Amino acid sequence: MPRAHLTLDPHFTVGRINRRIFGSFIEHLGRCVYDGIYEPGHPTADSNGFREDVIELVRELGVSTIRYPGGNFVSGFRWEDSVGPRSERPTRLDLAWHSTETNEVGIDEFALWLEKTGSEMMYAVNLGTRGVLEALDVLEYANIASGTALSDARVQNGHPKPHAISMWCLGNEMDGPWQLGHTSAEDYGKLASQTAKAMRQLDPSVELVVCGSSSAHMPTFGAWEHTVLEHTYEDVDYISCHAYYEEIDGDTASFLASAVDMDHFIESVVATADAVRAQLGQTKKINISFDEWNVWYIRRYHSEDKITEIDSWPTAPRLLEDNYSVLDAVVFGNLMISLLKHAERVTSASLAQLVNVIAPIMTEPGGDVWRQTTFYPFALTSRLAVGDALELKLSSDTYETTTYGEVPIIDAVATHDDETGRTAIFLVNRSQRTASEITIDVSHLGTVSLLETHTLADDDIYATNTLVDQTRVTPSPNESASITDGVLMITLPAVSWTAISLGALPAA
Repeated sequence: MPRAHLTLDPHFTVGRINRRIFGSFIEHLGRCVYDGIYEPGHPTADSNGFREDVIELVRELGVSTIRYPGGNFVSGFRWEDSVGPRSERPTRLDLAWHSTETNEVGIDEFALWLEKTGSEMMYAVNLGTRGVLEALDVLEYANIASGTALSDARVQNGHPKPHAISMWCLGNEMDGPWQLGHTSAEDYGKLASQTAKAMRQLDPSVELVVCGSSSAHMPTFGAWEHTVLEHTYEDVDYISCHAYYEEIDGDTASFLASAVDMDHFIESVVATADAVRAQLGQTKKINISFDEWNVWYIRRYHSEDKITEIDSWPTAPRLLEDNYSVLDAVVFGNLMISLLKHAERVTSASLAQLVNVIAPIMTEPGGDVWRQTTFYPFALTSRLAVGDALELKLSSDTYETTTYGEVPIIDAVATHDDETGRTAIFLVNRSQRTASEITIDVSHLGTVSLLETHTLADDDIYATNTLVDQTRVTPSPNESASITDGVLMITLPAVSWTAISLGALPAA
């Protein structure tokens, strides 16, 4: 049986966990908005057409910040199409996803939806086919109280209070040849700097995210970040990272180690940002907004979903509706571990996406809403990971992968909250063959008790939740966990993700 040992000490921390790390993403893509969060004819729809059953699960998921309205969609989006009386809003063709956009839901409706979910808006401006002026216009519309043409238009549209959006993305994936307005790092860096400076003149409080690479495997990765930051370092607060993972050609071992790639991606971008910081003689640090991440079977999209008929422009087609397995959820949970391990610099992240489109929440038009397997690692981590991420001492047996070489069988992160005395531990067992035995030294925490254990595993690692069987896969308590003399012992099933919550006992 593989073994691992872990030592926790609350005196050694990586960084404070920013709640924005538990963000998500809603794009006008497929059924994410229409038939997803918005379905006026649904039995649970509120007066604005939003499904209350979906809102309930979004709250349960524990989402903090939601990036909107794209994604690739934003590079062709005219924001003013989506405000004002619905009957006067134009219908447009969305070139990114070869669909028809009705503009029934726009920034104002989305702000109302966020009030119900308790989430914060993170807005992406179009720097693909538009530029500085349009960014200023939407900022004025959203954030200025009143007294100007655009702020008064918002008031007239029924929204007297400004939306007070803090975080703004300066475009989307501008390094990608698929992106409308795709350009070089030099040209994008100049445009992003101009836009950032102008936006800060209008609202100095905004927090700005500049586009990093859309993947660590792009041919321009590294050089793109360096050039863009040379132009924008003084102007922005974050640089973005995007990454998606899938099992390719049955290579389960490498897929289970996907977080190794995410770790390297984050550390490489941090190193590049810090190199530019030294080069320019700057003092502030640029943080990372990992504002697109997930398991996504992109090969399936290109072979099955992608709309190629020139005369076909459907409204809200079924696109990217991956059905997630136990295996996917374990990898997903491991990616969350990676984000938390870098909490000192990853201070914002967005799970892409939230509903129907590569999502933890699925809906059926006129029918049910249900949780995919990936719902559980996100919801539990969001609820339990509070306070500081700890600097761990982990030793583990290893296994060999085709893509990443030799990697640890066990990966882990822990968090500790001084205020409550609560500690959370998150673990994955990447072994496909056997359970693994973990010993965790918790003596530095004082006297603690086990509050909760949750393990996601199944004899069939490809088991899924579906409309017909919505609870086929759910986490279960891990009965093997016990604490003796300051050592927590637990056995993790093969291909599993586990969350543990510990509470400090009062001194005798």
